[in-house]
Amino acid sequence: MVEYTRINENLQISKVLTGLWQIADMERDGTTLDPHEASKSMIPYVEAGLTTFDMADHYGSAEIIAGTFKNHQPNGEKSQLLTKWVPKPGKVTRQEVREAVQLSLDRMQQPVIDLMQFHAWYYPDPIWLDCLFWLQELKEEGLIKALGLTNFDEAHLRMAVQSGVEIATNQVCYSLIDQRAGNQMATTCEELGVKILAYGTIAGGFLSDRWLGKPEPTADLATWSQMKYKRFIDEAGGWSKLQHLLEATNEVAQKHGVSIANVASRYMLEQPAVGGVIIGARLSKSAHVEDTVKLFEFVLDEEDHQKIREAQAALSPIHGDCGDEYRKPPYLTASGDLSHHLEKIPKPFFPIEKKGGGQKVLSGTVWEDMAGYCRAVRVGNRISVSGTTATHGKKMIGGNDPGAQAHFVIDKIEAAIESLGGSLEHVVRTRIFVNNINDWEPVARAHGWRFK
Repeated sequence: MVEYTRINENLQISKVLTGLWQIADMERDGTTLDPHEASKSMIPYVEAGLTTFDMADHYGSAEIIAGTFKNHQPNGEKSQLLTKWVPKPGKVTRQEVREAVQLSLDRMQQPVIDLMQFHAWYYPDPIWLDCLFWLQELKEEGLIKALGLTNFDEAHLRMAVQSGVEIATNQVCYSLIDQRAGNQMATTCEELGVKILAYGTIAGGFLSDRWLGKPEPTADLATWSQMKYKRFIDEAGGWSKLQHLLEATNEVAQKHGVSIANVASRYMLEQPAVGGVIIGARLSKSAHVEDTVKLFEFVLDEEDHQKIREAQAALSPIHGDCGDEYRKPPYLTASGDLSHHLEKIPKPFFPIEKKGGGQKVLSGTVWEDMAGYCRAVRVGNRISVSGTTATHGKKMIGGNDPGAQAHFVIDKIEAAIESLGGSLEHVVRTRIFVNNINDWEPVARAHGWRFK
């Protein structure tokens, strides 16, 4: 019996979500799938109880196919359609946010989006927060049932929630190979009532019976998914360590009479804060529906968990926090860089030549003109940054959470430094003032994480 997760009062989803990102891969030669024919391939999923489909604005024609299914195929009305908005980095207006939501509604032919998940490329530019505030307005207007994030790290998820945005989910890579979300992310999600939606649980098919005991692939890999997750395998220690993990997982699979892929996804479903796992589908080509529903026919005992944990201990940890593979090298994407995602990331401020030499950046606050200072100034190889607080326009970012406030302060500092040609790695001195000395520890932890 398929199990379900309550996201909020308006939305319930199946614990196994069917990911449609491979539609973009299937259409990368310039062809477009016929939406009516492709939507027929979604029928077996819903009939099996796998009612939830995950897509994005950039997954080819996935939104159109899913909307066609919901409106025109048997049992389509039982489905939940989750999508994402992934805007290019740079300035965005409130109207452009509304237009992006309306575009997804039009493509899916729906009056409301079940779950809109937002991705931000670059945290130092606070426009990502504005986008979330405007999405919150559209949720309150009734165009969105629930708001989620995708590929957010723990600090910025906390910042968004503590700033008043009603975040229900965070979709991140989380698998036997990539355990980043099992650290502080899971703890914070449980604290804040946010569900983790885990993708990559079978690592593009590498965590399956197909690759057990097989030599490392050397030729070009068949799909973008395989290209991406082979990079994760290399980052985690390479092919031999994957084989060790597969062997341990296979022992557990044989004990329960299921597949390695079943165990790999079931293990993730049983982790704290996980509300669902996303298993990709190549519509009309590779369904695996019968195998997928076996996830709900068994549970793992402590002996199973221990065996898997011992095999995982031999892996090298994936660097950074959740989503860092899209924000800093090494980029663990299909191409190994961001070239198929975006061209460049604009700097938050435009440097102005300073009278007498050097450059400065202005944030546009009323205090700069009144008090005679600027956000930051560069003279020679020295950058000086003005005192910085957790304010954004008229908003206090981070609410009453001093750690979230500290992260936003450092984001603002990073924005100024990078606009003048530096980076946080170039910082040689910081000075911190706290209003309440009892807040020192979360502020210190935020500082330690960003400058370690």
